[in-house]
Amino acid sequence: MRRYLEALSAKKVSYDKVRAIDPSMAGDFAQAIWTDVTGRMNYAPKKNGLGEPLPNFCLKVPTGGGKTFLACHTIDQINQHYLKRKTGFVLWIVPTTQIYRQTLLSLKDRAHSYRQVLDLSSGGRTQILEKGDHFTPQDVQEKLCVMLLMLPSANRVLKETLKIFQDAGGFEAFFPNEDDLKANEELLKRFPNLDAFGKPGQAFGRQVKTSLGNTLRVLQPIVILDEGQKAYSEGAQNTINGFNPCMVVELSATPPPAANKLVEITGMELNREQMIKLDIHVTNKTSANWKDTLMSSVRKQQELEGHARDYEANSGVYIRPIVLVQVERTGKDQRGSGFIHAEDAKEYLMQECGIPLAQVAIKSSEKDDIEGMDLYARDVEVRYIITKQALQEGWDCSFAYILTILTNPSSKNALTQLVGRILRQPNARKTKVKALDECYVYCFQQNAGGLMNAIRAGLQGEGLGDIAGRVAENTDDKVNDPQEEYGYRKQFKKFEGTIYLPHFIIQEGGTWRELRYEMDLASRIDWSTADVSAIAQLQLEALESKDEHTAFKLSSDPAQMVEKQKSELLEGGGLAVDLLFITRHILDVVPNPWVAYKVAREAIDGLRKNNSEALIAANLVYIVEELVKVLQDQKDTQAEKVFKQLIAEKKVCFFLQKGTGFEIPKSIRVTKSNVLFNSNKGEALQKSLFEKVDKDDMNALEESVALCLDEQDKLLWWYRNIVHAGYFVQGWQKNKIYPTSSPRRRTRRTHGLQQRDRAGNERPAPEERGHQVQAEHLRDLQHLRQADPLGRTGTGVQPEGGRLPSGLRGRVEAAGAGGVQVGLNHSNHHRS
Repeated sequence: MRRYLEALSAKKVSYDKVRAIDPSMAGDFAQAIWTDVTGRMNYAPKKNGLGEPLPNFCLKVPTGGGKTFLACHTIDQINQHYLKRKTGFVLWIVPTTQIYRQTLLSLKDRAHSYRQVLDLSSGGRTQILEKGDHFTPQDVQEKLCVMLLMLPSANRVLKETLKIFQDAGGFEAFFPNEDDLKANEELLKRFPNLDAFGKPGQAFGRQVKTSLGNTLRVLQPIVILDEGQKAYSEGAQNTINGFNPCMVVELSATPPPAANKLVEITGMELNREQMIKLDIHVTNKTSANWKDTLMSSVRKQQELEGHARDYEANSGVYIRPIVLVQVERTGKDQRGSGFIHAEDAKEYLMQECGIPLAQVAIKSSEKDDIEGMDLYARDVEVRYIITKQALQEGWDCSFAYILTILTNPSSKNALTQLVGRILRQPNARKTKVKALDECYVYCFQQNAGGLMNAIRAGLQGEGLGDIAGRVAENTDDKVNDPQEEYGYRKQFKKFEGTIYLPHFIIQEGGTWRELRYEMDLASRIDWSTADVSAIAQLQLEALESKDEHTAFKLSSDPAQMVEKQKSELLEGGGLAVDLLFITRHILDVVPNPWVAYKVAREAIDGLRKNNSEALIAANLVYIVEELVKVLQDQKDTQAEKVFKQLIAEKKVCFFLQKGTGFEIPKSIRVTKSNVLFNSNKGEALQKSLFEKVDKDDMNALEESVALCLDEQDKLLWWYRNIVHAGYFVQGWQKNKIYPTSSPRRRTRRTHGLQQRDRAGNERPAPEERGHQVQAEHLRDLQHLRQADPLGRTGTGVQPEGGRLPSGLRGRVEAAGAGGVQVGLNHSNHHRS
């Protein structure tokens, strides 16, 4: 996106020059650079209401991919790389009331990640607007104004009746005075599609309507189209393009062929980023009684809640699994008509399953028990939400794990619309608890083939068609999983149970356990020595933000009634200097609120020596950003000192210790239809530790590394380490270091996975103290990120100022003279 916007900006400059000379020669600058950037020819050009080329592109993002979050970042990218500004006007168009409410609530919440992205982009000057709100030219000039609008409001069918195109008060400042005929005509010449009173050539001239619609046309906003596929009717396209936007960005899981797809995200990419729950387990109950299906859902919820409690005890992360129950009727007069009603399901849950009233909610057009409720809050008890169709597009709660379909077996529509509601992974992070990383569908007496087709169609509708193969079909809880389990290759069976990996452990109460960053390092940091003096040296920008104060009085002229008495510009628009605001934003670095408040006060006191209060307030967001950077650098430095001190005191060691840390599993699950093959040899990989390798779980880089490793003569076997789930080294920084491949080469040298004795015989690694590392070996773990990213050191990655201990050295070594490049992964950034 950034490359496209930068190229578009450069092309727009040359377009404007040519257009000033001869508009007919200017062409479509957006189309001209599309192929250069994307490599694709299929660009669908559009024009705005002024007949000018309209840059437009689509972000194809499946359900659970964070479309709203991406939209906020896209606004920042457009302003930064194309429009070269921080302020302006954005028209954000959504298709449904549900999405409108949810988006509005998030954007108005200053603590929400969406709003924080916009605030950082605008320097803390974001204004969220609705259709009935008024705003001024000064607001647009000094702030980032974002207006939410429903698609039906934008779809101008009866143009004289829609309120946004009706003449209204509140927008006069954007237009010339009524009696200034020349200025009105000049504005109409510049924007010919403005609505106006009168016709061309009339004696009294034309007067531009002071409507919201006309205001938007004059502002030429950035347009964000949520669920953009719903805005392709002729009426919607004409109205949206008629707002004279400077750019249109569509967000869609299923864009139409006419969409200009700049970015396309797949379901498997979301899964690799831990954003969705897979696999999807579908249980088709053969019982004729719908209550048996609901009872199975209750049992599964209780099972998941048990896992969630255990997970919270170990991680501190709260999850409350929720069941979505779909019924056939919800209306108060529709009960007893032979269809399964919401009250029937609620009654069964409470009376026969013993579910408390507080845990059951009904969501329908007539009754909304979860209106305004934060389903993520610990004090909310809701575990069952009964609905008919009210939880479709836009409804978002990642605690939803189970979808229970209590509808006519011949009906598929509801199923295809609701399956996406249970796919989001809580916190966009896998728990490593299998049951909590997958989702579940229960229904009864469905046709097996029709059921699977309906679910796959539902995934297609959510932009997740590529994961349709990850649906496990159950019949009364008997699983027919499309994946198979594979163990070690026959020639590698001897390694089973003898592969140990080194890790940092800490002594505690006479025993040893794994090193933990927060508990063992961050908690020992002495924040009393924090130095924030660098903040006082920041160069603050003198923003021209002024509020106008105007006083009125009664006029002596009866025809005028009132007259302006005094008008002046007041300094000091924007945020106030709020120490609590700063404290909240640095708590992720300095966890103690009292210490964080003291640090915030010291930083601001330093700035006050050379800067006015108004100047500090105007730059508050920038100051917070810089303060977080300063504190994070000091936190890393302090944690490094603590780490080295613990090593010097022999409280932290680097051990091969059986029974703790990561163990390579004895088997892995592989999707039958997605086994990774070596296309050069026309066969499955031969040197992987396991019999088969799943291509679905690899990105393009990992796949190329795997194929490269498999062709190395000096390599005995390799194993792919799963980031965030497999082996890692915890150093003094919070982010863990994840090697992405574990090679075992043919050599007598110790390789860190399997040891040999002096005679060359292989032997298991010792259970404990196999490789104790002294302080000089651990001079700087930073080498794992600063080393040559392509591993061109010949013998692999080396530390600065010394060699790695043999156990860790073998772990990251390539295949020596074979030149194999082995990837390292620090946090989410693949190095090679």
